[in-house]
Amino acid sequence: MSYYIDSNIDKFDEDVIRSELPVLLYFYSEDCPQCLTFTAIFERMAEKYYGFMKFIKINREKDRKLAEKLKVKSNLTVMFYQNGKEFCSRLTGYVTSPELKRGIENVIEGYCPVKSREKAHADVLILGAGPAGFSAAIYAARSKLATIVIDEGMPGGQAATTFHVANYPGTNGVVRGYDLMENMKRQAESFGTRIDDLTEIIETNLIDDIKYVGTESVDYYAKTVIIATGATPRKLPAYGAEDFIGRGIHYCATCDGALYQEADILVVGGGNSAVEEAVFLTKFAKHVTVVHLFDHFQAAKGEQLELFKNPSIDVLWNKEVIEVFGEAFLDGVVLKDNITNKRSKIKTDGVFVYIGMEPKTKIFENIIELDENRYIKVNSGMSTNIKGVYAAGDVVSKKIRQIATAVGDGTIAGIMVEKYINGI
Repeated sequence: MSYYIDSNIDKFDEDVIRSELPVLLYFYSEDCPQCLTFTAIFERMAEKYYGFMKFIKINREKDRKLAEKLKVKSNLTVMFYQNGKEFCSRLTGYVTSPELKRGIENVIEGYCPVKSREKAHADVLILGAGPAGFSAAIYAARSKLATIVIDEGMPGGQAATTFHVANYPGTNGVVRGYDLMENMKRQAESFGTRIDDLTEIIETNLIDDIKYVGTESVDYYAKTVIIATGATPRKLPAYGAEDFIGRGIHYCATCDGALYQEADILVVGGGNSAVEEAVFLTKFAKHVTVVHLFDHFQAAKGEQLELFKNPSIDVLWNKEVIEVFGEAFLDGVVLKDNITNKRSKIKTDGVFVYIGMEPKTKIFENIIELDENRYIKVNSGMSTNIKGVYAAGDVVSKKIRQIATAVGDGTIAGIMVEKYINGI
């Protein structure tokens, strides 16, 4: 028995407006980090309060018109309705189980406490808690600048989900991405950096001398801003792929690889990430098949050698995934041969996708100058086209994107904001 309803704009009036019970409306997104944790809390509460409140889920990405109509700006947003009208305050960002429980019981009892917003002031506000953001924070905070780092996910960014990093200077050959980022986080905090994670940016004003960034619960004001929001994995452009995210289609081997013990899986891609993660996935899977568009890899030679000597990995050259199929979970994919154009079906238990990245710059469009691929343009000092606004890391327009280059960008940005604030 399901204790909640999956709704959409067509059923909104019936499910929400005309409901005799109070309604909890949960807007989520499939690529929202905090949603992964919150969905389990939502389902538990739906079962617990069944009969006292109606629980409804709506996919924000698939129902953009409704989200825009209701002015839902955060990927994780909880709204309450009573007698057909929105009631009490919304919950957004990182919502804990106790916080949700209090909100539910307040609505059932007809009580609505007023929630005040926090105001936070800083010399440097850094958007993104990855290698670039933490490096900038270390330099800025060590220069005695009031420094705040905010991130929509957990600290560490993409680097924290990498199983091992084998080319970062000063390490003993190989280091776990998570450990490396934890070290950076602790170092930034040791110099006085404040880190606010699991908080999504809703609005900005970067033009004025004092910059403003608003999240779901905090208004941030800063003399300078460093944009280090990074990039997200490019989604598999195959028919039906979006329907199987988390149910056979994955973008993080470290996060989801352990689900595929003794399984047969595919890895799509041919760069460093695809080759490295294919090798990593053999720790769990019985067999890994790499599917690549071309007849050669773009990955570093050392990474390729490690893959080719692994007996649990095969490679399908000149192929692309054009469709996925299954019922509740993924059953297989349709491949197209890019030389013969022939199509073939193959069974697989899961697909891990590494076909490049897309910059997280949507909120800065029409504000910051971007290149043709939507990466931020900067000069040698990491300055953008807006005075007092800098950018660093994978979000920047450049040829090489590695942890080491992100750290270098962040270092420059951290030094330059100190010079800017002190008029040097």
